[in-house]
Amino acid sequence: MFIDELREKLLHFTLDQRRAIISIGVVAVLIASFFALSSRGEAVEPSKIVQSISERVDAPILVHVAGKVRNPGVYPMLAGSRVNDALVAAGGPLPGTDMSEINLARKVVDGEQIFLGTSNLGSTARGKSGTSSGKVNINRASATQFESLPTIGPVIARRIVEFRKSNGQFISIEDLQKVTGIGAKTFARIKDRITL
Repeated sequence: MFIDELREKLLHFTLDQRRAIISIGVVAVLIASFFALSSRGEAVEPSKIVQSISERVDAPILVHVAGKVRNPGVYPMLAGSRVNDALVAAGGPLPGTDMSEINLARKVVDGEQIFLGTSNLGSTARGKSGTSSGKVNINRASATQFESLPTIGPVIARRIVEFRKSNGQFISIEDLQKVTGIGAKTFARIKDRITL
């Protein structure tokens, strides 16, 4: 009976309308099949997902804030915190501190040291004359101080400072090779003249 009524109603539709109805029916069956087959996967308890995510978000990281800040020290921070957050935790910069060399918006990582202000590298960095009384600290040096190294010109020096601003401090002196323009040969020439 039902089929006879359905057939009777379908005869009143034009050919294009019948094709559209059949197409919609086929698409609906395909979608239902897809969801039925994809839901056969292993069920995961929502509480385990929430617990895993909250462990990662709530786990504190430790950041060492040093240099020209009111209260230097090691501070616990939440994952995803920014350099600015670490500086605020350390009481902020001392008056007159040069903030132009630091990216306040960069995310901090566990175990990182943030050094604020310039060190006394001008007196210890190797001069253009070739005399050396110390090593250039790659985590604190300015572009001008990098230029005192052999084969490092103003372009590469700026790249090093920009790389440090974007990616944080170098963990090892070998990390300097991650900067575009510093390959194995250049690194070999400067490795004995740099430090962390």
